[in-house]
Amino acid sequence: MIALHRRTMGASLWLGLLAFGIALAADVPYLTGRVTDNAEILSPAARERIAAALKAHEDATGNQVAVLTLPTLDGESVEGYATRVFESWKLGQKGKDNGVLVIVVPKDRKMRIEVGYGLEGTLTDVEASRIIRNQMTPQFKNGNYDQGVEDGVRTIVATLEGKAPAADAAAPASGSHAARSSFDIDTPDLPWPMRILIGAFIFGIIGLFTVVGIMTPGVGWFLYLFLIPFWAMFPLIVVGTKGALVLLVTYVIGYPIAKLVLARSPWYAKAAQELKSKGRTTIGGFTMTTGGSSSGGFSSSSSSSGGFSGGGGSSGGGGASGSW
Repeated sequence: MIALHRRTMGASLWLGLLAFGIALAADVPYLTGRVTDNAEILSPAARERIAAALKAHEDATGNQVAVLTLPTLDGESVEGYATRVFESWKLGQKGKDNGVLVIVVPKDRKMRIEVGYGLEGTLTDVEASRIIRNQMTPQFKNGNYDQGVEDGVRTIVATLEGKAPAADAAAPASGSHAARSSFDIDTPDLPWPMRILIGAFIFGIIGLFTVVGIMTPGVGWFLYLFLIPFWAMFPLIVVGTKGALVLLVTYVIGYPIAKLVLARSPWYAKAAQELKSKGRTTIGGFTMTTGGSSSGGFSSSSSSSGGFSGGGGSSGGGGASGSW
């Protein structure tokens, strides 16, 4: 009866999360043409020029490039939404995957160039990011959506056709600014509900190992060094570069201090003595053993099971995102 009740609660939780995710997701519009301007930010003349340029490119190369604008994503990430649109619209020829999707979301001030598998070698992530940064973002900041979309589409087409667009030479002149733009990793473009769920998973795991390391004699210092790269990289997904740096510094400084403070307590000394004499001790419900190695190990006095799974999209996630 208890097991059945737990399974029922688990199923209800997943159904609730699924319903919550569906409620947040923006609808995928019908593919009405090469330019679908649902946000109504482009003039009729600009729509015609862009559509004509994309038709000429498709006739010459077979590549399918489409532009979509919509007012807002209602909290969904632009990467996730672009994948859903790409799957629904099925841009590119079957077997060649030679499609490109340009999305502009004015109210969210976000955009993305999503690239199909077959064109990732030509329109690379770096090139897509450069187009967003140099051609589209400056125009969008000035409210000139016609010029921004046209410049972006023109450069995409020129890149796919193997031409060197002159506008690409207009990269930022400042060396320090260019270096910062190339290596800058800002706050991740994820909705807050997803950040909370991912953060609970990540920090729950590395937080548990951190606590175990602080409380455990001997092996604790091995875990201290072992967890440094995890604290350096995993928080980037949730809190971005600055937040991850703060957490890393806090961990690097706080862990040894907490461990040295706890080392003065009687129970810590007792645990250290038991590990030396018996090869095992119990701390906080966990049985710690030396495991016959210098690094030591730990095992839980109770067992639990769980899993984590995910999926991907047909475009493979190639491309770049931006904001203004």
